[in-house]
Amino acid sequence: MNNQIQFISVTPEQLQKEISNGVKIQLQEFLKHFKPVQPAEYLTRQQVAQMFDVDISTVHNWCKSGKLKPLGIGSRVYFLRTDIEACLIPLNQ
Repeated sequence: MNNQIQFISVTPEQLQKEISNGVKIQLQEFLKHFKPVQPAEYLTRQQVAQMFDVDISTVHNWCKSGKLKPLGIGSRVYFLRTDIEACLIPLNQ
């Protein structure tokens, strides 16, 4: 099957404009539904302690009191950055 398209009375500029408009519409539709996935960032106890300028024992106490949710693999302990940021509460001053 040989499909042929003929453009009669269409200038190259008009064709280019129509193609550009079609691509723009498709891109806009794509961007409406596109949600980039950010990779999960894991922090060690040391990194969390440095982040808040506290001692590692303070991070341990926060875990025991339930303020932080530790994750582990073997003997390693990690924290999701999003979980840590979610634990922060606004202070009314």
